[in-house]
Amino acid sequence: MCPILRAGLGMLDGVLMLISGARVGFIGLYRNEETLHPVEYYVKLPSDVADRDVILLDPMIATGNSTVHAVNLVKAAGATSVRLIAIIAAPEGIKNVTDSHPDVQIVVAAIDRGLNEHGYIVPGLGDAGDRLYGTK
Repeated sequence: MCPILRAGLGMLDGVLMLISGARVGFIGLYRNEETLHPVEYYVKLPSDVADRDVILLDPMIATGNSTVHAVNLVKAAGATSVRLIAIIAAPEGIKNVTDSHPDVQIVVAAIDRGLNEHGYIVPGLGDAGDRLYGTK
């Protein structure tokens, strides 16, 4: 199981209650607000990731660029079974992930209308990390 930092941490405890024996890795990414591309700042995966089913946790999938990057990282480490659990997503982000990684199963609670000109989900919920940690 790998939460995408920092917002994915908010999903970790709940999922660990369901899958208590899971090993946890961490992927730190943030989105460059000008390019909308991910910037990687931390990756720590279990050494046996190639032998495990990987579940990526990211509450919001907007453009999908960060998610695609996270999938690239776990696959580069040897993972062959990858699933994504999200709370809310934009159709554009889902398409980006499925176009880049058609083998990744996506489980999402809600799909919003789309993205605005800044790459934010509309209507969306705001920044998940800021909501979780009260930083804005």
